[in-house]
Amino acid sequence: MRKIIITGSDSRFCKLLKEKFFGKNIIYTSKKQFNILDSSSMEKTIGKIKPKILIHIAGLSRPMAIHETNIKESIDKNIIGTCNVVKVCQKYNIKLIYFSTSYVYQGTKGNYKETDPVLPVNNYAWSKLGGECAVQMYKNSLILRLCITEKPFIHKSAFKDAISSFLFVDDLIPHFKKLINKKGIINIGGKRNSIYKFAKKTNPEVKPILIGKTKFPKNSSINIKKFKNIIK
Repeated sequence: MRKIIITGSDSRFCKLLKEKFFGKNIIYTSKKQFNILDSSSMEKTIGKIKPKILIHIAGLSRPMAIHETNIKESIDKNIIGTCNVVKVCQKYNIKLIYFSTSYVYQGTKGNYKETDPVLPVNNYAWSKLGGECAVQMYKNSLILRLCITEKPFIHKSAFKDAISSFLFVDDLIPHFKKLINKKGIINIGGKRNSIYKFAKKTNPEVKPILIGKTKFPKNSSINIKKFKNIIK
C-alpha cells in the first residue's frame, strides 16, 4: 500500500479507525507531529515520511455550538488549517482526502446529491465548507461529505423533528479502503430517519427534543447512491 498520512490522530473517528485501518505504511499524526497551522511542521513530517496520500481529519468539530461562540478557532482550524493542507499537498503532489460534513447542504428538502447546491445553516457547516472551497481547487482530491456518529449514540438527547442519514462509524470503516482511490465528492451516510429514532436503536435512554431556535438543518438527509455503488 502507498504511504498514507492521517491527521487528527486523537480525534474520536481516528481512534476507531486505528482499530481496523492500520499497517506500516499508514501513519496517524497528532498536532505535535503535523500542525496544520504551521507549514514547517507539515513539511518536516512530509519530508520524513514521503506520503502519496494525506487523509485530513484534524479540525474543530464538537460541541457544534463552539463554532458560534468562538469563530476564530473555527476559522483557524477548519478553514485556514485546511487551506494550508491543500497547499502542501499541491506542492508535493500528494492525493488529499478531506473529511467534510453533510450539513453543508441547505437542510430543507433532503435527499441531497453531491451535485446539489450547498448553503449551511450554522457556523460548523460553514467552516467545513470553507475548507471544501480550497480542496475543490486541487483536483488530486476527494471530499467526503459525512453523516457519521459513534455507536452507541453518545448524546443524551436527539432531535425528533430533524431528518438525517446517520451511519455508524463502525459500519463505514470496513469500506474505507474502497474510497481511497476515488476523486471528487462522495456523500457518506445511511438510511433516512429522524435523528431521535436513529439514536433510540442503540441508546434507549436518549431523550427527544425539538430543534426550536437551534441552528440545525431540519432535513439534511443525503442521497448515498454513489457510495452504495462503490461499496458493492
